[in-house]
Amino acid sequence: MSAAPAATADAAPPAKGGKKKLIIIIAAVLLVVLIGGGAAFFLLKKKPAEGEEGEEDGGHGKAKAEAHEPAAKPKPKHDPKHPPVFVPLDPFTVNLADKESERYAQVGVTLEIEDAKTGEELKAYMPAIRNNILMVLSHKTAAQLLTREGKDKLAQAILYAAVRPLGYDIEEDEDEEAPPAADAPPKKKKKKKKVPSNLPVTAVHFSNFIVQ
Repeated sequence: MSAAPAATADAAPPAKGGKKKLIIIIAAVLLVVLIGGGAAFFLLKKKPAEGEEGEEDGGHGKAKAEAHEPAAKPKPKHDPKHPPVFVPLDPFTVNLADKESERYAQVGVTLEIEDAKTGEELKAYMPAIRNNILMVLSHKTAAQLLTREGKDKLAQAILYAAVRPLGYDIEEDEDEEAPPAADAPPKKKKKKKKVPSNLPVTAVHFSNFIVQ
């Protein structure tokens, strides 16, 4: 009978030790939760502050980030699946319209067209096309052809001259070499025709250009 109480007395102290361990574990868990909550609060508070700085400096931070982004690639002018066709013409040698001295030009012209079918059509009208281009060149002076603007105007005039035999009737302004005299009668202004947007010749390129 005396052995049972002794065993009960010996079992009591471990129960008290288990409660202490449980309290210590709960306290450690609470400490971890408090530390984690504090860190999260600090991070959440810091992010708006950084965003406010970006707004205060006028969005320069965003501009810097965008500056490092790769620029969009420009779209090609022509469809890679349908490249343009180039039709080189025999070089032109023509006397220019200079009155003070004899000047002439040697010009190499290449027509840019949309497809090979148009190229075959141009070849059928080539005598008329060459005649028109020679007429355009012979009405130019050396001074008109030596400037970049003059060459651009010549290219436009050659383009119109090349498509006229194909049925495109296009009028253009004539270059004025000198202002009209005071007693000269006023010229009637010609009504310009709208240039079609679907011309078979899309551009004129010079492969050779000599003025002497």
